[in-house]
Amino acid sequence: MTGFFNIYKPAGMSSAAVVNRVKRMAKTPCGHMGTLDPLAEGVLPVGAGNATRLFDYFLSKKKRYTARFRFGATTDTLDAEGEVRPGGRVPSAEEIAAALPAFLGEIEQAPPRYSAVSVGGRRGYDLARRGVEFEIKPKKVVVDDFSLMSQTAPDEYEFSITCGGGTYIRALVRDLAAALGTQGYMTFLRRDASGVFTAESAVPLAALTQENLTEYLIPTDMVLPFPVLEGADDCIFNGVKVAVGVQDGLYKLYRGDEFYGLARVENGLAHAEKKLC
Repeated sequence: MTGFFNIYKPAGMSSAAVVNRVKRMAKTPCGHMGTLDPLAEGVLPVGAGNATRLFDYFLSKKKRYTARFRFGATTDTLDAEGEVRPGGRVPSAEEIAAALPAFLGEIEQAPPRYSAVSVGGRRGYDLARRGVEFEIKPKKVVVDDFSLMSQTAPDEYEFSITCGGGTYIRALVRDLAAALGTQGYMTFLRRDASGVFTAESAVPLAALTQENLTEYLIPTDMVLPFPVLEGADDCIFNGVKVAVGVQDGLYKLYRGDEFYGLARVENGLAHAEKKLC
């Protein structure tokens, strides 16, 4: 079994637990593309079989979220699962809207201490739970949209966020609150889209069974955002670079009607870069 499942992860369950359940039903190696925190719900693409070889080609995909931030308090985990520590004021909607443009484009962001980021070979959340003091260096992330949608409680607001891979929404609330001279934490998170995978077409994990599994399997080539390489000499399947008349870049490669994998074109020469069949 090779392909992708567009799973709607329920809140309160880890991404690893979702993958393990799918793996048991599929009876084949599986992996997810982009961890969702246990508190979060929404789109979790799961690759099955050889499709997991393509994860690196999805690292830069855009993700869209709906999030709720509470101001005037914070937690050690920056979400509702941590211990709440009151502190700071609740900003107005006008203040928040005025601060958001500073978080658009390429920005530097330090991942939360409670995260899977590796620090000296240990996960950040392991060190944080042990009370170890450590620093996580900021990294560059891209935020395409950060919009205030509504006020959902006297101290809580809802936002729509579109960003690149590696962006922590919990870090956005921390940094936004700091820019407003206060504190905040995330109370709700839903991933509405991850690349071509959307919540509208996702299957709830509870609806997935061993009997209907194949009905929800998406063929690998259907989710790859690359054009098809036409007319390449068959020598390409033997590891030979062949001349092609197309622009440089990645292409889907077929052997007859069967999806073979990915080809890369550089300086007019194409070679099979990733074989899946």
